[in-house]
Amino acid sequence: MSGYDPSDASDPLTSQTRARWRTFVQTETGSAALLLAAVVVALLWANMDPHSYEAAWGATFTIGFDTYHLALDVHEWINAGLMSLFFFVVGLEARREFDMGDLRDRRWVVLCTVAGLGSMVVPALIYVAINAGHDSVHGWGTAMSTDTAFALGILAVFGRRLPAALRAFMLSISVVDDLVALVVIAVFYSEGVEFMALLVAFGGLLAIVGLRLAGVRNGIYCALMSLVVWIALHEAGVDPVVTGLAVGALVVAYPAPRSDLERASRLFRSFREQPTPELQRSAVQGLAAAISPNERLEQKFLPWVSYGIVPLFALANAGIELSGPKLADAFTSPITLGIVVGCAAGKLIGIVGSMAGARLLTRGVLRPTVGWGSVTAGGAVAGASFTVSLLIAAIAFEGEELEQARIGVLASLVVAFALTWLVSGAIGLLPEALRARALLGTSETPTDLAVAVDPRHDRVRGPERAAVTVVEYGDFECPYCGQAERVVRELLGSDSDIRYVWRHLPLPDVHPHAQLAAEAAEAAARQGRFWEMHDLLLQRQDALTGRHLLAYAEEIGLDVKRFREDLERHRGARRIAEDVDSADLSGVSGTPTFFINGRRHQGAYDIEALTRAVEQARQRVLAAETSGWHPRD
Repeated sequence: MSGYDPSDASDPLTSQTRARWRTFVQTETGSAALLLAAVVVALLWANMDPHSYEAAWGATFTIGFDTYHLALDVHEWINAGLMSLFFFVVGLEARREFDMGDLRDRRWVVLCTVAGLGSMVVPALIYVAINAGHDSVHGWGTAMSTDTAFALGILAVFGRRLPAALRAFMLSISVVDDLVALVVIAVFYSEGVEFMALLVAFGGLLAIVGLRLAGVRNGIYCALMSLVVWIALHEAGVDPVVTGLAVGALVVAYPAPRSDLERASRLFRSFREQPTPELQRSAVQGLAAAISPNERLEQKFLPWVSYGIVPLFALANAGIELSGPKLADAFTSPITLGIVVGCAAGKLIGIVGSMAGARLLTRGVLRPTVGWGSVTAGGAVAGASFTVSLLIAAIAFEGEELEQARIGVLASLVVAFALTWLVSGAIGLLPEALRARALLGTSETPTDLAVAVDPRHDRVRGPERAAVTVVEYGDFECPYCGQAERVVRELLGSDSDIRYVWRHLPLPDVHPHAQLAAEAAEAAARQGRFWEMHDLLLQRQDALTGRHLLAYAEEIGLDVKRFREDLERHRGARRIAEDVDSADLSGVSGTPTFFINGRRHQGAYDIEALTRAVEQARQRVLAAETSGWHPRD
């Protein structure tokens, strides 16, 4: 469980190298870097050998036989086929945000919808204004869309300057962006719609809903119906990439229920005791059932999409001949200027203006959960267009106009990066309190911790009126809690303005001594020595039997007779059960789980990640001090 690999022992640098590489590929920086590399390769290829570049993507590939076949060139298979999987992952993430993320607050859904629409309408209007009187005006859709991968990559680069909450903000707007962009493609950039085929596609989506409602877990049936929907939309004359987003949005997301996790543990133990093929299948099915279909599918498809499909799309679409005369023509062309100005100025004006308008019209009911400085930075980041813009450009333009559109899309990436650097740099020059307010705002954010901290009841370490409260649900036998304890100790030692709360969540199905250890901690608490016992238990997790617990009681100077009696009568069991109930109410099923000022901490719990999360919480408190509410619990 410690993750030790004997193969690493021969080379101490191997594990460090692997860890750095894993960190790289699991972040937006990694996927954005690979995407950028694909763009560079496409540009080099198209400029060194334009004939082979066009020939490679123009080759026809046929699937089927006789009259029942589908013949598309490689470029179309990538843009209409593989990119459906990209939008499928976007749909999965959108549904997860709706079910479990910031979009649980339906006011935020409304506000993100307003901002998303504003961020698309204003760029389109700017493009139309610049291209008025030209045939190219019909390409207004190319200036509308933000590229999620590049936008999150830019955010990762400026991660130290901008709040983590801005990522959720950008994801929420990107969901609306992608949905509207696909509607635009389907309505304005599709020709000769066949309504019978459209009805077949709609029926296929209803069949997928029916399979979900019937509890059918075998994904092959949904995959086949998704293929039917894709083919029907293609035959209907509607760009079939919309299939991915629609199907992804139908896949529900939910936290792993503790009952399902306990069932999975029982099935695994049965397999461990009797390793038969039948029990192996049951264990695998039990483990899979404990995680929501949304998370399982995203884990399966995200690496292929981020590190395969999207870079391949960039390679097939970003190849432009960049000679001096062509660049000169492009930057005097209304197409290129319309895209660049529309993406840069239009996104900024659209996002900031629409959110300010929504707040004004609703008298503050709808307002961002981040500061206006972050909203402005988000508008700058949103100017990065690529994937969907190239998709629309390939439909709307041909020849020289297509190359001008592609140059405009690539230029928008550079401009978006530069604008984000300027905005984040300007915010960084502000005084601390004003900077905190500009980045984090003063809106009260949703609280994930169902039961607020009560110093009269909770086990609390640190000052009562600390700016930041860290709540941990833990299990004394959990090795990950043991690792986290060292991080928490370092965090508390380096910061005197943190209040730390331990809440019990013993997992007896995997840790047989966890419940007794928790009761030992509560027995020590009855003699005023909870934290001494807490520290000792986490340091000696491999020795938590009754005999060991009695030895620990004697070691820290407890009345051992009284301690033994408290254990035998399970006097701490009720107190522990209350913590477990509060964990269930907060959707906690595993350990360790951290809440920082009431918000669930997502991601790693190493010292760097927790320190950054604590600092963000502190800055939010600082920003909110003048608004009358204090997000401390």
